[in-house]
Amino acid sequence: MFLAGAMQLVLVMLLWFAELAGRAGLVLQAPPPFVIPSTWVHMLLMLYGVFLFFIYGFLFTVFPRWMGAPEVPRGRYMTVIGLAVLGMAVTYVGLFAARWLLAAGLALYLIAWISAIAILLAVYRRARKRGLHERLLAIELGLGALGVALFIDGVIADQGYAFVMAREMGLWGFLTPVLLTVSHRMLPFFTQSALPFASVPRPGWSLAGFVGGCWLHGVFEVAQLPVLRLVVDAALAGIALHHTVIWGLRRSFSVRLLAMLHVAFLWFGIAMALYVAQALLLLFGISAIGRAPLHALGIGFVTGTLVAMATRVTLGHSGQALAVKAPTWYLFLAVSAVALLRVAAEFVPAAYQTLNLLAAAGWLICLIPWAARYAPIYVRPRVDHRPG
Repeated sequence: MFLAGAMQLVLVMLLWFAELAGRAGLVLQAPPPFVIPSTWVHMLLMLYGVFLFFIYGFLFTVFPRWMGAPEVPRGRYMTVIGLAVLGMAVTYVGLFAARWLLAAGLALYLIAWISAIAILLAVYRRARKRGLHERLLAIELGLGALGVALFIDGVIADQGYAFVMAREMGLWGFLTPVLLTVSHRMLPFFTQSALPFASVPRPGWSLAGFVGGCWLHGVFEVAQLPVLRLVVDAALAGIALHHTVIWGLRRSFSVRLLAMLHVAFLWFGIAMALYVAQALLLLFGISAIGRAPLHALGIGFVTGTLVAMATRVTLGHSGQALAVKAPTWYLFLAVSAVALLRVAAEFVPAAYQTLNLLAAAGWLICLIPWAARYAPIYVRPRVDHRPG
């Protein structure tokens, strides 16, 4: 599933870069039009089309280990992979061909998604020990499936509101909470492993704060209650920045692979601080900074966490040393630079189109070499000759 995810990291942004280049008149022949508005296409692929492969590939591996349950049988997870890849392939064709084909592709993808949840729930039922992280992940993945279903409804019924609901469900019900839940579980563990003498607290209250805060943000966003959203966002920013300190951002730089995880998490606190600033400005009737908070979250936190976590998991589960060489480190730092570039576009309206296009190009410049470095590992035996 990581192999499919690595390919999607590149394909999704190639498609969006072509769209932006066509808008800017930088290509002789603009790409064919989508059957739905391009903004919703970008939302669909970024929220639902990339990260599912990494999330389920990770959880199929660690869920049994976390809870002392039997491993997921190969036949079951290969069925999910096949359905997900087929569904996404049909979705790509449907984006240019017809709404009914797009809906059919997404329906296959949704079946894969639900099948994956069923596999994880079967692991959960057989587990000897269960925790809050596992329960929350099951709920979050279920909300993601609901988001895909809402998007399918939007495609079939041509309902803009369904797309809006799918966006909020995907970002605040599914993707951000999943990554926060995994970070809460794994970042202290990775830190303790890399820095054995470090004390890394993992307060239980903060997990509920992270996930509950995200869900409330989504509810208040849909309900258009900016004051209540401001309170929640301020709490999330405070909790996140507090954890950045107590989890040891500064000391993490002694181990580059560990620092990647901490820097990515820092971006969540930055994004929520930007949401707070935006909401405060709105209280005074000032509409400013546009999608800067969204892209600090989506590129800085979500993509940064994906690259950092996928690198760590890939090295660990292929039997390689848990250390990154300079190219991977600088590619990761470049992802943060892309986030800064995309955020800056919202503050410089005159250069918005140019900076937006440069950010898309920067994504490809960062992630094509990353995918080229790590994708081949997924089809090779472990270097330590253990099964896997």
